[in-house]
Amino acid sequence: MVMQRVVKPKTQKGRRFLENRDGKITENTKSSMFIKGGNTSITVSQILKELYMLKKPHAVMYKRKNILRPFEDETPLEFFSKKSDASLFMFGCHSKKRPDNLVLGRLFDFHVLDMIELGVDKFTPMAEIEGPKCSHGTKPCLIFTGELFEQDKEHKRLKNLFIDFFRGPSVKNIRLAGVEHVISVTAIKDKILLRNYKIMLKKSGSRTPRIELAEMGPSLDLVMRRTKIASDDLYKQALKVPREAKPRKKKNISQDAFGSKLGRIHMTKQDLGKLQTRKMKGLKKRQSTDSATETTGTTDSAETPSSPKKIKQT
Repeated sequence: MVMQRVVKPKTQKGRRFLENRDGKITENTKSSMFIKGGNTSITVSQILKELYMLKKPHAVMYKRKNILRPFEDETPLEFFSKKSDASLFMFGCHSKKRPDNLVLGRLFDFHVLDMIELGVDKFTPMAEIEGPKCSHGTKPCLIFTGELFEQDKEHKRLKNLFIDFFRGPSVKNIRLAGVEHVISVTAIKDKILLRNYKIMLKKSGSRTPRIELAEMGPSLDLVMRRTKIASDDLYKQALKVPREAKPRKKKNISQDAFGSKLGRIHMTKQDLGKLQTRKMKGLKKRQSTDSATETTGTTDSAETPSSPKKIKQT
């Protein structure tokens, strides 16, 4: 039995490097690897280069050719993942059997979780599309169109993979002028259309600007080929969130659809008889009449006046 030796860092830089690789409650922004295969075409190389420019600075480009077969041997991908600390990858290759081939995948705990092979049917680079371009590294808006993304299991996983690949860093506030990039993914029959647009803010005569989309490229028409999807148990384990990362729910406090904070107050039952009201004569309480009762009937002769006497006439 061979015991693995634990190597401790000797410098502060090495210690910070290992701490950055350790597990965290709130994970870092996911990085992507762009890897060239042993044989690549001009189309595949251009696609990897332009998608790498859109993903910067959270991306790593391997310019040298690497002889890999992801669906047969996953070990080299896991090695590159540990080397560059990246959990997403795009591998490009070209062969007679699978021309202009792209493999999009992700890793969990430095092991391949799932990957999908896509064939490039049509490609239009940025240089061939006239118009303004957005700055590199902007956070894009993602739009998915097509019933297959809601019905088919493989297309559902592909949608989730595209979101994980292109979403960028998590932010709390968004500035309207900073939203420049839109990625549209459309599923039509056997094809997947990937388009990139630049958001143009035009004058509308009011405070809210008029929005127009201008295609800027790259433009891809993809065909789904081979797939390797993780099992439900492994996928559920990859989505598990630690208890410390979940926000603690406060009692009797909630939020509505507009983000307003609502609170519920519990009070004892009030006695409305003791409620203090405004002092007015009309609201003043009357004295009880039980003690002062009226007396009726005969009275004493001393209290009653004497009746007039008759006078005899002579």
